[in-house]
Amino acid sequence: MIWCFFRTRLFYPQARIIRFPFDIRNRKNIYIGHQFTAGRNCRLEVCGGSMKNKNICLSIGDNVQINDYVHIAAYKKVEIGNDVLIASKVFISDINHGNYKNEEKFDISLPPEKQPLSSSSVYIGNSVWIGESACILPGVTIGEHSVIGALSNVTKSIPAYSIAVGNPARVIKQYNFETQSWTRV
Repeated sequence: MIWCFFRTRLFYPQARIIRFPFDIRNRKNIYIGHQFTAGRNCRLEVCGGSMKNKNICLSIGDNVQINDYVHIAAYKKVEIGNDVLIASKVFISDINHGNYKNEEKFDISLPPEKQPLSSSSVYIGNSVWIGESACILPGVTIGEHSVIGALSNVTKSIPAYSIAVGNPARVIKQYNFETQSWTRV
């Protein structure tokens, strides 16, 4: 842990602590806010045509904590707000091999690695908690102060102040400001 602390101070001075090994690919396209914490074997990457310029494609806010084996991949835009807590083995990506939307042309004869890449931005609001082994797919927005349950597969946007669980994830509770409690939907 002492080795990780000194290595963090040397290479990521704005971070709280990064436990190594830590894989960051195309760092010039990634912004990491202050007091960032990462567990072991995390992978942050920007891939595709966005690597050729210095545009920020992956942005992580202040006081964000990601735990072991988190993989975040950005092609055009993945934005994570402040004070976000991400459990272990979470996958977040704005990219697909192929476009699987209804009514879009798709060449079924091509294998996945030869499908043209498609991307749709991902935004995770402030003070979000994402549970163990959750998967956040392209085009999703998770509103502030929301909770994503463990093993959830988030395929559609989740409104602010919501708890969503399942595969696919669906909102089961929302915060009621009048009663100051979570109310079943």
